[in-house]
Amino acid sequence: MAKKSREKRVEAVIEVLNKAREMELQAIGQYMNHHYALDDMDYGELAAKMKLIAIDEMRHAEMFAERIKELGGEPSTDMADKVIKGQPFAEIFPFDTRLEDDTVAIYSDFLLTCRENGDSISMKIFEQIIAEEQIHMNYFDNVASHIEKLGDAYLARIAGTPASTGGTTKGFVIGGAE
Repeated sequence: MAKKSREKRVEAVIEVLNKAREMELQAIGQYMNHHYALDDMDYGELAAKMKLIAIDEMRHAEMFAERIKELGGEPSTDMADKVIKGQPFAEIFPFDTRLEDDTVAIYSDFLLTCRENGDSISMKIFEQIIAEEQIHMNYFDNVASHIEKLGDAYLARIAGTPASTGGTTKGFVIGGAE
């Protein structure tokens, strides 16, 4: 079996990096939409953490873009899918849990594509981001579980809390909000 040319290998890696970037751009829009909705519902603590997670996704999108440029490609500016707006409160956190779970699975496949094409640098980027997406998924799943099990008691504790992130732009993972 003939080996792929370097050009074909790089092309395959750029393709998965761009698909991942598009997923991150969608996540940014989705999570900021949820941030605004949660803030409007007066669940500031949840809104603030959602914003920090969106900032993590911005950092991920930028990491993918920088790697794409290093490989000689052009970073995509498209979103993988449309932002879903107007979700009922009870659907937000289970939805986001599924979104992150799907992302971890897809990025794991993308990591294998990088390995198969000899790009250990892109592989390491995916490893780091997969770990962070897992943290996001765990947070969303925990909140969904609290809402399901504790209901109004949990929500009453959060109602009226500030949505301010304290001026931090570090994000959820780096900022230590997890």
